[in-house]
Amino acid sequence: MRALLALIAVTAVWGVTFVQVKDAVAFYPLFAFLAVRFAIASMTLAVPAATRLRSLGRRGFGAGAALGLLLAVGFAFQTAGLERTTVSSTGFITGMYVVLTPLTALALFRHRLGLAAWLGVALAVLGLGLLSGVSAGSPNGDLLVLAAAAVYSLQIVLMERYAPLYDALALTFVEMLAAVALFGLIAGVRGDLSVPRGATVWAALIVTGVFASALAFLVQTWAQREASATQTALAFAMEPVWTGIFGFLLAGDRLGTLGWTGCGIILAGIVVAEPAAARTLVRILSGRRTS
Repeated sequence: MRALLALIAVTAVWGVTFVQVKDAVAFYPLFAFLAVRFAIASMTLAVPAATRLRSLGRRGFGAGAALGLLLAVGFAFQTAGLERTTVSSTGFITGMYVVLTPLTALALFRHRLGLAAWLGVALAVLGLGLLSGVSAGSPNGDLLVLAAAAVYSLQIVLMERYAPLYDALALTFVEMLAAVALFGLIAGVRGDLSVPRGATVWAALIVTGVFASALAFLVQTWAQREASATQTALAFAMEPVWTGIFGFLLAGDRLGTLGWTGCGIILAGIVVAEPAAARTLVRILSGRRTS
């Protein structure tokens, strides 16, 4: 249950940094921002990971590179789709990895789910739909975002397979390096690479590079040594919930009744699929010692 709670904490970090990123990319090109962000993440992990890289071997390096490239491709598809469709459609369709992850695991590795897990997935999707206020967007943009969701689901499924086999720190470091390589290439081709300027941009780069990338993806790698791909996808469904909460607190956003209902349904989906995790969370919040 520690793994599931750690993954939910990661989504809280992503949620609180969303406001910073939104402000920063208004002044600095997005792909250049992502390249520098993951470069900072790589530098954060470089020293502690250096002595552990030999433990990966050739296969471990390949696994880390594949995971990093999938992560970067997902970001690229999502960004390209967002440029062509609505924010609401992007939010909902990206959340479809909650459904695609168990289907991917079933197709690739024949991982079957119980009824409670499927019910939790269904509730999470319903909640995501309400939270995003699903609106019609561009078909081309929507397809690109759906491709991003499929890539994210594959990354989560493969992480479940590779995380128990390799050192978490070394694997995450290689993953960050691969993401830097792809984002740097895209930003270079677009002519976007330049030295970041301004406190807003640098504050966002440091916070997202260190906390929302290096440490967050390190936690994901560690957590998926214990948590399944479906559990991870359900936990990640909390990201838009935290985004809504911190948007309300920090940016003055208002979700309305429909949005807050969606947040509640996502939480209900996690409780239904993982009742033991819900009981652990309640004990922690109430200050009681867990068994």
